[in-house]
Amino acid sequence: MVERGDAAPLLRWAEGPAVSPPLAPDQQAGVRGWGGGGGGRAATEPPRRREPEELGASQVLLEPGRLELGDVEEDQVVAVFVVTFDPRSGNMVEWCLPQDIDLEGVEFKSMASGSHKIQSDFIHQLETPGHYSRLAAFYEDKKGVLRASPGRGGSLPPVYWLPSIHRYMYPEMKITHPAGCMSQFIKFFGEQILILWKFALLRKRILIFSPPPVGVVCYRVYCCCCLANVSLPGIGGTVPESKPFFYVNVADIESLEVEVSYVACTTEKIFEEKRELYDVYVDNQNVKTHHEHLQPLLKVNSADREKYRRLSEQRQMLLYSQEVEGDYNPCEEDLFVLFFLEQNNRIFQTLLEVSASQDKTLTAEHARGMGLDPQGDRSFLMDLLEAYGIDVMLVIDNPCCP
Repeated sequence: MVERGDAAPLLRWAEGPAVSPPLAPDQQAGVRGWGGGGGGRAATEPPRRREPEELGASQVLLEPGRLELGDVEEDQVVAVFVVTFDPRSGNMVEWCLPQDIDLEGVEFKSMASGSHKIQSDFIHQLETPGHYSRLAAFYEDKKGVLRASPGRGGSLPPVYWLPSIHRYMYPEMKITHPAGCMSQFIKFFGEQILILWKFALLRKRILIFSPPPVGVVCYRVYCCCCLANVSLPGIGGTVPESKPFFYVNVADIESLEVEVSYVACTTEKIFEEKRELYDVYVDNQNVKTHHEHLQPLLKVNSADREKYRRLSEQRQMLLYSQEVEGDYNPCEEDLFVLFFLEQNNRIFQTLLEVSASQDKTLTAEHARGMGLDPQGDRSFLMDLLEAYGIDVMLVIDNPCCP
């Protein structure tokens, strides 16, 4: 059962400048896009003109469209729609505004596979299924004006769907989550969060599988992205950003084929067989990779256990201070994010100092100073140096055979 806190909004827009989504192949120069995102799922109540036995769950999303440059402000919305599952027809668009917008394919990209079998997940802007006056009022208040493309007459241009638009929009998103999601993340993965931490820092493609509901799993995507924060200047310019795609399905395969770094979740078991789309596959608490050179990173070593012990101790101290002293500042999320931020900064600060030295030699002592296991993290260090283009010489040898 989904805990009460997991019904909180996943995404909301932070204040900031608009960003530009990718241009469509037939798009003219000077055209850009913008839109709002959010989602929710209704209880399985029948909408109008349907028999109760025909109904599945409904989902409401606000999706991005294509607009002329300067047409739209940050909080404007270009389309709203309701997607439902029908046992006879499958996923289908039940209602939308504006009525003449091209929504081809959205019914598959906006609803998680298997979601018609559950009672609730995220809930946004939803009232009684079949009655969407509040959603219509929201659209009228927030709508952006779309100009018709040449040759389309009065019809509206097509909408370009997620996740490809995340590539341009997600730096401007502020991700929110229910209190306690970091705690749930730590408890769920235990020491294995250090394995995910290494893969996240290496900017690997991480795909998390789970049956619906996807709410809790989307929070795991967020928490996983928090593991790779680095605040040192000059770090990360040579590596791709780790993009939080949240939920993806088979309709997003073409988009994922060109991505080199992301964290996402899916309810589609078929993805496990499509190894070309991911580097790391997480099924429940089982973290695995099909890349042979990444296999050593799956083992928790002594340095990982020490880091997890320190994180657990800091959490306990924080929880104690909150309970006894009533001090709720900082919160557990701050502790979690700062723990890994400081760990990452310490690693890269050491690597930069060694790369600036005369002999550029990284020793076992350096590794221990970074909180790493000289032997157990040797392959991780080698991959890290290669991924970030840091010019040092690693002199930590593999242990000798007896």
